[in-house]
Amino acid sequence: MRFLRSSTPTPVGAEGTASKGDAPEGDAGAPGRTVGKGRPTPKRREAENKRRGPAPPPPRTQREASKLARANRPDKTERRKAAAERRAGMAAGDEKFLMPRDRGPVRAYVRDVVDSRPHLMGLFMPLAGLVLLSVVLPIPAAQQYLSLFSLIALTTMILEGVFLGVTIARKAQAKFPDETIKALSIGWYTFTRASQLRKLRVPKPRVARGANP
Repeated sequence: MRFLRSSTPTPVGAEGTASKGDAPEGDAGAPGRTVGKGRPTPKRREAENKRRGPAPPPPRTQREASKLARANRPDKTERRKAAAERRAGMAAGDEKFLMPRDRGPVRAYVRDVVDSRPHLMGLFMPLAGLVLLSVVLPIPAAQQYLSLFSLIALTTMILEGVFLGVTIARKAQAKFPDETIKALSIGWYTFTRASQLRKLRVPKPRVARGANP
């Protein structure tokens, strides 16, 4: 009876086979297996923000806000160029540069109708100067006559403006039946356009006097 048994010798190469077999399935060194990065791919916006660095803190005082606005403001040459471009666009009637009250085919038609004929209302600004002269003139008789003339001229201008506004509003409704036209708004726009001197009107008149728009 043998109490001591000799250990069974391990064949050569068995250790390597056993170690390979005991390796975990998700081992990074396994052949033919793609290993992930272990983190999600950053978005493009996050990558760009990381390259730019952190955003500057917002201004805390009025002085800091004014300083930041001055730093981001374009130079005088660019501002003057942009202002000149806006003025030229408005004078030419370019829709991109016009104010909201001047935009649209209806308002363009109203301007053409007003600019196609002379109006007594176009003398509104000279009449205002005449009224001022009648106030400061130290001759009572001249003041009386100038005041009476100014009152009659102003009344005539108001009546002409009301008649012109109603007439042009009806013409616009007939010419643009599919547009929503407010008679009061068109009438006031007509009144303000006709009360300005022709040379000072903006947008500039694009029709000659006597034309039939």
